[in-house]
Amino acid sequence: MIKSLLFLPILVIAAIIAISIYLQPDDIASCNETVSSIAPCQPVDAIVAVSGGDTSARADEAITLFQKGWSGTLIFSGAAEDKSGPSNAAVMKRRAIAAGIPESAIHIDELSETTRQNAEYTQTIFSNLNIKSIILVTSGYHQQRASLEFNKRTVGVKILNHPVATDRDWSKWWWTSSRGWALAASELFKIVIFKFGAS
Repeated sequence: MIKSLLFLPILVIAAIIAISIYLQPDDIASCNETVSSIAPCQPVDAIVAVSGGDTSARADEAITLFQKGWSGTLIFSGAAEDKSGPSNAAVMKRRAIAAGIPESAIHIDELSETTRQNAEYTQTIFSNLNIKSIILVTSGYHQQRASLEFNKRTVGVKILNHPVATDRDWSKWWWTSSRGWALAASELFKIVIFKFGAS
């Protein structure tokens, strides 16, 4: 009985660590956001941020990467959350312009309402701009599923993952709130559906 009680906290801690690592892959973590001539720290053709959750945090992370020289192209993807207002992609674009990013460097997809559509609709932009490599930016809890969708739906594009470190919905302390567990469980369920039922 005592051994079981001691084992339970270890099991919970292991689960938290495993979920954290799995859900939020970061392919440029070793670069410390610094561009170099050595893979995977080399510049890419575009930085892509998909909306949803804390859209502002996702946009800001993409903008920061642009400013640090990771790419000369920004792509924002996402339809309007409120159909009476501008698209999320347009709002992200305005945020980037306000941060000093040239409008000519920004491309947007305003139609995507799902992660699958983010991948499918940005593929058109990739083809038009001859983009062969991207850094994909989204929230930590969403990074794995976004990566799966983009790897499945895009053609001839190398995808590097880079989740937002902290946003209003997610942080390294996600496991201390019911919201964090709900997001983690939801994403894990959607990943299972993707792997066993996605077309």
